Amino acid sequence: MLIVKNLSVSFKSDNVINNISYCLNKNEILGIVGESGSGKSVSSLAILGLLPKKQTNITGEILFEDKNLIFLNDMQFREIRGNKISMIFQEPMSSLNPSLTCGFQVLEILLQHKKISKSDAKKQVIELFNKVKLPRAETIFNQYPHQLSGGQKQRVMIAMAIACKPKILIADEPTTALDVTVQKEIIELLKELQKETEMSIIFITHDLGLVSEIADNVLVMYQGKIVEQGNAKELFKKPKHNYTKALINSKPRLGERLKKLPTVQDFINETEESEIYSTKQREEFHSKIYIKKPLLEVKNISTYFKSDGNFFFGKPTIVKAVDGVSFQLFEGETLGLVGESGCGKTTLGRTILHLEKATKGEFFYKQKDVTQLSKKELKEFRREVQIIFQDPFSSLNPRIPVGNAIMEPMKVHGILKSTSERKSYVFDILKRVGLEEEHFYRYPHEFSGGQRQRIGIARTIALRPKLIICDESVSALDVSVQAQVLNLLNELKIDFGFTYIFISHDLSVVKYMADQLVVMNKGKIEEVGDADEVYKNPKTEYTQKLIDAIPKGI
Repeated sequence: MLIVKNLSVSFKSDNVINNISYCLNKNEILGIVGESGSGKSVSSLAILGLLPKKQTNITGEILFEDKNLIFLNDMQFREIRGNKISMIFQEPMSSLNPSLTCGFQVLEILLQHKKISKSDAKKQVIELFNKVKLPRAETIFNQYPHQLSGGQKQRVMIAMAIACKPKILIADEPTTALDVTVQKEIIELLKELQKETEMSIIFITHDLGLVSEIADNVLVMYQGKIVEQGNAKELFKKPKHNYTKALINSKPRLGERLKKLPTVQDFINETEESEIYSTKQREEFHSKIYIKKPLLEVKNISTYFKSDGNFFFGKPTIVKAVDGVSFQLFEGETLGLVGESGCGKTTLGRTILHLEKATKGEFFYKQKDVTQLSKKELKEFRREVQIIFQDPFSSLNPRIPVGNAIMEPMKVHGILKSTSERKSYVFDILKRVGLEEEHFYRYPHEFSGGQRQRIGIARTIALRPKLIICDESVSALDVSVQAQVLNLLNELKIDFGFTYIFISHDLSVVKYMADQLVVMNKGKIEEVGDADEVYKNPKTEYTQKLIDAIPKGI
């Protein structure tokens, strides 16, 4: 179906892909796995001729239907793109046009490639929306991307990609940052469509557990080269290359709890050691922290939002984002807050931070009612209770060097007396989070995703907080970078005595980090308990659903 021979790609003088070769067979799902920067997405963009021609040098062969795609011009590619070879991009929100309805964007593809009337094309789009299991297909046809959830937007992208019944579908990280339950639905949907249409799929991801559930064959990429390839089941049972072993083992294990997650470098340097955090050690730690008074006590907190009524959307509606939530958090503890998108976990975190006003209920920090604090006390509360955001890039000012971004809140809260003292202190913090002094003067765009997350952590701990809310702070990171950040958070917890609320939709990550687990669904608490116990013996169907959705193919 597709043959890639000795493909090399370079941007000016930088080699990104180095002499890779592989075949995609008819009716096959081929998984391409690797971290960000390994070259997996660049190789797929080369297939569709989507790399900038003036800045890119491509050598080798990409053979499809007896043509070398490298030599095709834009006009020839237009006949192939979306028609014979199609692509699902990683981020549906940036791939869909916000000013056009979802239905029109799929309709456009059909009208461009098929000789078909507009009314017949509309019927086909609605059929496609039903095929990808979008609810209320006719309604969604007339809706805009911002009116859909992340999973629904991704389904629109899939409908667009399969509209012309392509021979090859390239799925580039199609489930990154989606809930585990939505992720499972998307994987099952792609498998169903592949069986039904007999198209071939190239499935690109950094998550080996995920690719093990969908792929027939897998190739592993590292630094622009293919380091291992073969049958999916055999490769996962007996990985040969240390990098493949690293990707498999960097993900938190569900059956046991390690003190430190192994990283890619541990395997590459052959220094990997897996020390288990025993049940006895965990019980001893809990016996120390749970005898104290709670650091934070949340009592029947509710946060409601009212949407304005108008001519199009009718009467005002009340959205109960958080509805009667209660729990206790103890000093030195990590409380895991887990649930699907829209369950209210982020709103709860923002309500605790006092960024959203609670509709009713009360919460106490150090036995003081936060809603009754004076301005001076509230300022101190805001210093002691900090947040690490999900997207570190959007939370950093692109015009300010990261050193100044870290020092700015220190100045507001009066931490240290002079600029020189703060600068020296920030140098120490940067080293503590695995960065260098020279990084103080650089701008956010000069860092990788993992480095930017470390900068976000540095800015948070610079204020010497007591309680840190980690809001999906590792959800979009590669598994190995994720392991590094999780290890860092645990090290800082021990060194500085931090208390965490760890918010995530990934139950495997939350289980690894958390002492106590709170499962949320539709604004309410479904289940609360010891993290290991909740995983072993879930009490509700919803918690079981989250557990079942975790990829367990490895």
